[in-house]
Amino acid sequence: MNQTATLAARDIASPEADVQSPARRSAGTGAKRKRLFGIFGTVLAVATVGYGSYWWLVKSHYVSTDNAYVEATSAEITPQVAAAVTEVRVKDTQSVHAGDVLVVLDNADATLAVSQAQAQLGQVTRRVEGYFASDGALAAQIAARTADVASARSDLERARADYQRRRALTEGGAVSTEDLTTAENRLRQAAAGLNSAQAQLRAAEGTRRATEVLIAGVSVEDNPEVVAARTQLEQATLNLNRTIIRAPIDGVVAKRSVQVGQRVQVGASLMSIVPVGQAYVNANFKEGQLERVKLGQLVELKSDLYGSSVRFHGRVAGLAGGTGSAFSVIPAQNATGNWIKVVQRLPVRIEIDPKELSAHPLSVGLSMTATVDTAR
Repeated sequence: MNQTATLAARDIASPEADVQSPARRSAGTGAKRKRLFGIFGTVLAVATVGYGSYWWLVKSHYVSTDNAYVEATSAEITPQVAAAVTEVRVKDTQSVHAGDVLVVLDNADATLAVSQAQAQLGQVTRRVEGYFASDGALAAQIAARTADVASARSDLERARADYQRRRALTEGGAVSTEDLTTAENRLRQAAAGLNSAQAQLRAAEGTRRATEVLIAGVSVEDNPEVVAARTQLEQATLNLNRTIIRAPIDGVVAKRSVQVGQRVQVGASLMSIVPVGQAYVNANFKEGQLERVKLGQLVELKSDLYGSSVRFHGRVAGLAGGTGSAFSVIPAQNATGNWIKVVQRLPVRIEIDPKELSAHPLSVGLSMTATVDTAR
């Protein structure tokens, strides 16, 4: 009987136990949820503080962009004389050094021009040497004419004295009129001789002055005529040397368009030499990133060609004088009523460490990622 009562009491109590069990479970779940939210909130706060500290202490000291590309100051190869191409000794992608022969032009006309200029120089030199020789001869001729004038003047004085003496004797009857006439004729002849000698002296002096103008103050080598002829020879020799076109710098051949047999004109583009060893990077930073970017700051660069395994290092070499849009063919004119501000980018030139470029060459146009350390 006691057992039956116990069973009945248990049956009566079990519904109450079933009613209380979900409430207890709900309370336990809520407490657990609160603990999880507390933990999540704590972790989030710690992460926020940690990232903020990291950004403030480290990340805020760097500005980065992937809008960066490799560039180089290429050398355009153009002929300086017009001629036919006889040899092309290089091809695209070939590495060359300064002084290497790239193209050989036909030099027949240039060789003839050199020979003609040499002959012209010889003729002019001999003509100028003749000026100097003539000056010496004219000096001797002037000396002789001066002596002739002096002699003629003496003859004139003697003839005049003889005429005057005979004239005085004629008045006294001691000399005949015929003798006086003879003395007068000698006087006229002496005067004519003096005039002739003086005229010859003046002619010689004038000729010498004309010669002296051509040679005054200079030697044969420094004479303007000789210098002009020598300059023509040097120009002809220069044109002959220009028939061999050489590389002006070290680099890689690109855009080769010249072919054997082609007649090229002065200034025509034959090829380009890209100095890959002197490549640099133009990084286009947003204007808001440039507040603390200064010349000389260190830059870390990554190329898509080599991936993250290779890091290049360089320095900020300069900031462009204008944005890319300012120098475009049709620059933006933001003067309309529906103007929308567009963030501009300014090219920043970055010089790369030459040793790293030598170890890992870069080609013009490759993409780069540039990160500038603005804290230094």
